[in-house]
Amino acid sequence: MIYINVSPVAFTIGSFSVHWYGIMVALAVLSLIMWALFAVRHDNRLSYDIMINAALVGIPSGIVFARLVHVADYWDYYSQHLNEIIGGSGLAIYGAVLGAALGIWVYSRFRKISFGHLADVISPGIILAQAIGRVGCTFNGCCYGVETDIFCAVVYSDPESFAPIGIPVHPTQIYEIVYNLIVFGVLLLLRQRFRPDGSLFLIYLTLYSLWRFAIDFIREGTPFLLGLHEAQVISIIVLIITITLIAWRTRWVGKNTEPG
Repeated sequence: MIYINVSPVAFTIGSFSVHWYGIMVALAVLSLIMWALFAVRHDNRLSYDIMINAALVGIPSGIVFARLVHVADYWDYYSQHLNEIIGGSGLAIYGAVLGAALGIWVYSRFRKISFGHLADVISPGIILAQAIGRVGCTFNGCCYGVETDIFCAVVYSDPESFAPIGIPVHPTQIYEIVYNLIVFGVLLLLRQRFRPDGSLFLIYLTLYSLWRFAIDFIREGTPFLLGLHEAQVISIIVLIITITLIAWRTRWVGKNTEPG
């Protein structure tokens, strides 16, 4: 068993509390921005200006959608507490990724740049940021797994933790940190090996969606549709779209590279 006796609150300033979750989310966003700026140094199709403006559009749109998806997932609660809908106490990673992608797509259309290429460049940074964000979930005690007696189960003991106190649960946050770091390595190896633009981003979405669909079977959550969690339903939709696009693009590339 792994015992975690860490308060979700990192420190307080007067009556204002700063949580580890917020700190790690901020570090995750910062790491993604730094990754994007680092990756663009030798890219003749993008610039620092484009990346910074994309961040200025993608970050707020990601936060808004992350909150909306979270509220939709827990609508039974928020329908009775409408005054709490606007806030940052709960964010959904799928909403963050898809919301940011939508915002950046709109920006790319406005600037007349390739969204696919931009998405490919930042894909490794996205999954790395997700790994960092899950560290915050680990300290927070949220996103925990179902009760278990396996050797690597975690037991939270701090009374402010979001996880059940004193009950061994699957460390689904830690599982995801490890998986995301593996996917980060895979995306680094696959960079510039696929075309057309957007292929690496589709691979990222596929790998994460496969994981999220599977891991939610041992993660606590609210049934959303047909007994599945909201994230699993979104995963199925994303997988149908990404696998179809990857298959179509592979066929398209094959036809356009045939000799003669």
